[in-house]
Amino acid sequence: MGRGNEVSEVRAPAVAGLFYPGDPRALRAAVEGYLAEAATAGEPPKALVVPHAGYVYSGPIAASAYARLAPLRERVSRVVLLGPAHRVAFRGLAVPRADAFETPLGRIELDRAGIETALAVPHVVQLDAAHREEHSLEVQLPFLQRVLAHFRLVPLVVGDATPREVSAVIEALWGGDETLVVVSSDLSHYLPYDEARALDQETSRAIEALEPEAIGHDQACGRLPVQGLLLSARRHGLHARTLDLRCSGDTAGPRDSVVGYGAYVFA
Repeated sequence: MGRGNEVSEVRAPAVAGLFYPGDPRALRAAVEGYLAEAATAGEPPKALVVPHAGYVYSGPIAASAYARLAPLRERVSRVVLLGPAHRVAFRGLAVPRADAFETPLGRIELDRAGIETALAVPHVVQLDAAHREEHSLEVQLPFLQRVLAHFRLVPLVVGDATPREVSAVIEALWGGDETLVVVSSDLSHYLPYDEARALDQETSRAIEALEPEAIGHDQACGRLPVQGLLLSARRHGLHARTLDLRCSGDTAGPRDSVVGYGAYVFA
């Protein structure tokens, strides 16, 4: 996946050892353990929505979606990965200048042709600062490295953008069976357990109905990339399915203030 000595600029991991294990063997074991507990049956997806918290909180939920990629291991050669900006405020969607992203499991070569295609779409900018410390994309990479054989990455951090602007970029990169679209998003934040569960169920209904307008600002931190994907999914006649819907109160945290996590496949 990397280009060895040809790689001139590499985005180093920012949250290894924090959101997921920094040791390669421990990371590989963690990811494979989550995947082993997940079902692999089902129609191979064109797109996923997966959470991006620390693995102890959301790893099992994310794995329920990534496990569905098993039949696509050799087929997918490009991943278009979108997630919300947590660290830097900016207008539009941001791509990096880097040639590769690195995790403890190795380097992932970026699809520079795909990035140039994205840059031709209005509101897409080149902004390394948006990627440097952003975890929403990074935490997805070890899962992708374990479930796919060989792929290049088009990473997009979504800042202040409209769902239609996000969808326009997804459309430009939609491709065929070789391209997988992954949106990184957690759901509700810091609500009591029962209140969070009710709100997250509403969000799941909106996602399954492909109704981006039904997802409010407080329902998903990656609301904009999710809404953009829903517009594209509707345009391409895809169907969405909820695979897992839990929260930090179900996995590794208290229940007085929780964060919601959902895993969804689009096929």
